Amino acid sequence: MEFERLKLQIGAEGLGLLSTEHIAVFGLGGVGGHVAETLTRSGIGELTIVDKDTIDITNINRQILALHSTIGQNKVDVCSSRLLDINPKIKVHTVNIEFSSTSDLDFSKFDYVVDAVDDIEAKVTIISRAKAQNISVISAMGAGNKMDVSKIKIADIFDTYTCPLARIMREKLKKLGISGVKCAFSTEQPLFKASGTISSNAFVPAVMGITIAREVVLDLLKNKE
Repeated sequence: MEFERLKLQIGAEGLGLLSTEHIAVFGLGGVGGHVAETLTRSGIGELTIVDKDTIDITNINRQILALHSTIGQNKVDVCSSRLLDINPKIKVHTVNIEFSSTSDLDFSKFDYVVDAVDDIEAKVTIISRAKAQNISVISAMGAGNKMDVSKIKIADIFDTYTCPLARIMREKLKKLGISGVKCAFSTEQPLFKASGTISSNAFVPAVMGITIAREVVLDLLKNKE
């Protein structure tokens, strides 16, 4: 059985619970791709994956979906095939759109929402829609221009520091009266000022994605106790 060793940790009941959960992952880049894969390897039963991008050669250094054989393909299609190869029983819904405030997507069917997109307005919309329907949500802050994986933390976004993206997000969410937003962020000072292309590596986005997936799994198990 694929999940026999996980069952030793969380029990048959916990594994059964995760198999009934439906998680939405917005963004399948360096962070989101690892979120989707880790959730699948954790026995989550249903995923909706949302991304408009195709895989580019510049993604090779940090994105789990990026291979020379997948360059030019839609990320949602590559991701779906990969997740079904890991667990043929998982239900995967692909949404090939660039999510925005005008996107018509029903959040009510999700048990948990993961925001791993780069666009600030899209992040705010994802969080606000999830909060409006009382759905748990976790948001990824900046993983670029960082090298130290030990600096990645989970916190309420209003308790974050150092991260420039988190600062902008706090201001926008405060204006909307939104509070209590869980996020993953890095306390490491950015290596360079972000002007143009942001530097990246294979390890920080991956660890942030895996950390987010772990938090989702622990929340789901805790909430159903």
